[in-house]
Amino acid sequence: MGLFSPLAMTQALPFLPLAQGDIDYQVSKRAQPGLIEEVLQDPNTKVMLVSDGLIAIPKDPAGLRQHSGAPMRLATIPGNYAVHDVLNHREVLPIFLGSYGPESNEYAVAVDISRISVDPRGNTRGVLPDAANTGADAALDESMPANKASLSIFAHAKQQYDWVDLRTFAPHASARQVGQATTAIALSNWHTAQRYCPTCGSRVESVLSGWAQRCTNESDGNRLLFPRVEPAVIVAIVDGEDRLLMQHNRAWNDASLFSVTAGFVEAGENLEHACRREAMEETGIRLGEVKYLGSQPWPFPASLMMAFKAQALSTEIHADGDETTDVRWMSREQLTHALIAGEMSLPGKASIARHMIQEWYGQEI
Repeated sequence: MGLFSPLAMTQALPFLPLAQGDIDYQVSKRAQPGLIEEVLQDPNTKVMLVSDGLIAIPKDPAGLRQHSGAPMRLATIPGNYAVHDVLNHREVLPIFLGSYGPESNEYAVAVDISRISVDPRGNTRGVLPDAANTGADAALDESMPANKASLSIFAHAKQQYDWVDLRTFAPHASARQVGQATTAIALSNWHTAQRYCPTCGSRVESVLSGWAQRCTNESDGNRLLFPRVEPAVIVAIVDGEDRLLMQHNRAWNDASLFSVTAGFVEAGENLEHACRREAMEETGIRLGEVKYLGSQPWPFPASLMMAFKAQALSTEIHADGDETTDVRWMSREQLTHALIAGEMSLPGKASIARHMIQEWYGQEI
């Protein structure tokens, strides 16, 4: 083990793609009665659409975007054009994202249309059955009857726009729009997963302009429920020779994909302990100094990724064989060769892992 400390010059990550949004949440307005209707009637309001974890972007009929890596942007609808459909159809969920602009007078609203199903002709079929991934309890919710009326804007939207996931969108869009998309998907995922109160089992309703739920059981206090966030640590482990520990997870379909160590924080555990525990469990490596790098939301479905860099006190690898099937110490030269040869690939550009690896590597990969 050399005398050089690989963490000595480590600084916080200057850029994380899902943590750059500049929107003013205007939290104080969320409980304001009639806020959604008021904001949608404002000519400066723009509405973005989210459905089943995907966001709407303008149609690319020729498919050129996929091959050119061209910039992406959200497909937006003027608020006053969408207000009627938002207010008159309970299948859609409006979320007040906040405002932006020099005077914070340009409002952004997300509308979740996951519960709208459209047949190949563009006709609305109502709420999807639970077998189509809307949740096992969806068919029991009598407050959400199948839609018999025309959902003009939102029914057509599923065919009018292209739909992409956040991993695809983030590397090609502006920080502002990535921030909006991240928030919209995170809240949409939570509302989709939680239809009933986790304490008493009663139906819940959206409140605080989409940022919370309220239990409808008056006898149990109508408790207020907030979005679930699952803390996770991700740690770039380096040894005394400044080699990076790279590992492959059994759950990944791509056999060439390698990343750094990550795992969920357990109850009663601080973040540094989680880093040390995960490293020992998955790789058999003991960690010394642990240094914080940054954090970003990761709504797949509800994680908050907190990044660290750590120095290894041991270098002998013992992969657990359960979660982690391959672990390697990599120098920069070895990683370069493995990437060029196609023997190894890295996490996507929207992930915090990619930026952690690039911080160690010294340049964008």
